[in-house]
Amino acid sequence: MENSLLNTIANLDQYGKNVIRFGIVVVFLWIGGLKFFTYEADGIVPFVANSPFMSFFYNHPADYKTHMNKEGELIPANHEWHTANNTYGFSKGLGVFLITMAVFIALHKIAPLPSMIASMFVFLMSLGTLSFLVTTPESWVPHLTDNQWGFPYLSGRGRLVIKDLVILGGAIITMSESAKLYLKRQKLKEQR
Repeated sequence: MENSLLNTIANLDQYGKNVIRFGIVVVFLWIGGLKFFTYEADGIVPFVANSPFMSFFYNHPADYKTHMNKEGELIPANHEWHTANNTYGFSKGLGVFLITMAVFIALHKIAPLPSMIASMFVFLMSLGTLSFLVTTPESWVPHLTDNQWGFPYLSGRGRLVIKDLVILGGAIITMSESAKLYLKRQKLKEQR
């Protein structure tokens, strides 16, 4: 019985790969859809404004701290500033990108090459997201009154970012699977 259980577990890898692909698709569809809502666009501002690779998307990235809304809060003056800053335009563009990547990754059996390319973009995007741990001060617990602040004490934003390590690994798996499928189909075409 022990060996049959171990054999069953040993053969779960393909199920795991399917769950990883499904997870990436769900996360990117869901988060991509949320990028069209004000609270989500406001929430990514510290990441984008502090990133040397992304801050150019905003009109006034250095001024974001005085215009932040808390989750669930909508201050009209801050909203106007974010509109002028391109906060919402950038967020919607990012949403379209995330949803497109999710669709291509989901369609890997139909379009393996575009799926592989989408997985490559997800891999690169995950590296970019992980860079926020270095570029975004809000990724770490601030020094207020507690002794636990800064590295290694991840804030809520930092905990959100660190999960991209798993997506990074998942993107390698989905990229590899799509490339294998594409190459297999190319080989079959050549044999005909």
